Amino acid sequence: MRRVVLLAIIALLGISAGHTSPPAADWAINATAIEACSCPHFCMCYFNPHPAGHHEHGKAEHYCKFNNAYKVNEGHYGSTSLTGAKFWITGDLGADFSQGQMEWALVTFDKATTPEQRQALGEILGHVFPVKWKSFQTAEGGIDWTADKDQAHAMLNAGKTAEVRLKRFQGMTDDPAVLKNVKYWGTPRNDGFVMMPNELETYREGPKAFEYKGTNGFMLTFDMTSKDVPAAKSSMGY
Repeated sequence: MRRVVLLAIIALLGISAGHTSPPAADWAINATAIEACSCPHFCMCYFNPHPAGHHEHGKAEHYCKFNNAYKVNEGHYGSTSLTGAKFWITGDLGADFSQGQMEWALVTFDKATTPEQRQALGEILGHVFPVKWKSFQTAEGGIDWTADKDQAHAMLNAGKTAEVRLKRFQGMTDDPAVLKNVKYWGTPRNDGFVMMPNELETYREGPKAFEYKGTNGFMLTFDMTSKDVPAAKSSMGY
């Protein structure tokens, strides 16, 4: 148990600090995201240093409350295989992230992941998301993740904790509409943002619970290796 706690702390520190130095081990990750947030479709955070404004309680507030469910298609960290591992990130980017400072995040590792996989993912995620968080926590839970070209559905703890349902944006044909040549956080490569506005994106636990329908959603597959890290930036690039 002491070893599990230590590995969780290492992973937490790795993600929350943001990395600029080369990694200690050879690693690679190719993962697909089912992603949704409170911003209108398409999320303006990828083009601006602040999220959309929301009119609540008689005043306008800026925030981006999100649920991102990931499945690793292929990956390793040293000798530890990451293929098939799932993790979920819930949080809020806050009102202004121009300096790389975000509001809060909760990373939930799928209960099927091993302590070694969680430590490895914690190290890698510090490079994928090279930012700082005012509040950062980790947890364990059950993640269900399914997707095809028309829709995507992810649940955390059978939907009791969080849920995302996406449906493909109808373009000119029955093929997905894809936004290309836009950077995804700290990653150097992705296959494009597949436009899939959400039918539901919700986080159902505690004082930070939220729920949105019809707002931003997309799927995306990114690729990154330890060889990319020397060129990585310490912020989202704004």
